[in-house]
Amino acid sequence: MALLESTMPPLGTPAHNFLLDGIDGKTHSLESYSEKEIIVIIFMCNHCPYVKAVLKRIIDLQNEFIDYGVQFIGINPNDAIRYPDDSLENMKIIAKENNFSFPYLVDPSQEIAKLYDAVCTPDLYVYGKDRKLAYRGRIDDNWEHPKKVTQQDLKLALENILARQLVAKEQIPSMGCSIKWKTI
Repeated sequence: MALLESTMPPLGTPAHNFLLDGIDGKTHSLESYSEKEIIVIIFMCNHCPYVKAVLKRIIDLQNEFIDYGVQFIGINPNDAIRYPDDSLENMKIIAKENNFSFPYLVDPSQEIAKLYDAVCTPDLYVYGKDRKLAYRGRIDDNWEHPKKVTQQDLKLALENILARQLVAKEQIPSMGCSIKWKTI
């Protein structure tokens, strides 16, 4: 497993639109969530140990902030042919087993992951109502041991954005497994 850190695009970068199919059988776009105050795009997958370790925290944060207009969107960019654990069928199973409260989309062309400059799973991008990048970093300070977390970076960023306060400019990259790019 290749450990990578997110690339940290500049704050203020506009969100890229997408048109991706979800496990719900519907096609989703950025516009599908235009009424939401905050969009959290998470490039994730089923098999990555880093995603598995933080998945409950992701779900809990979505549930905590859903009534405040915060919408998480999971996007799986991995090559499902070489990594069958990341297939659409397995995405449906993982989402059901974990009671996902957010859409889980598949990026089969990997075009959207490339547009966002995503490199790892999980890789997080948080956009305010203006759909400009406000946060792109880690979930918290201990991906491996939830009981040892002392700093909840993503939660603090969401609270600050909702309160119309500045989000810390110094943000610590997310880290995880490399995206499993298709070979040509």
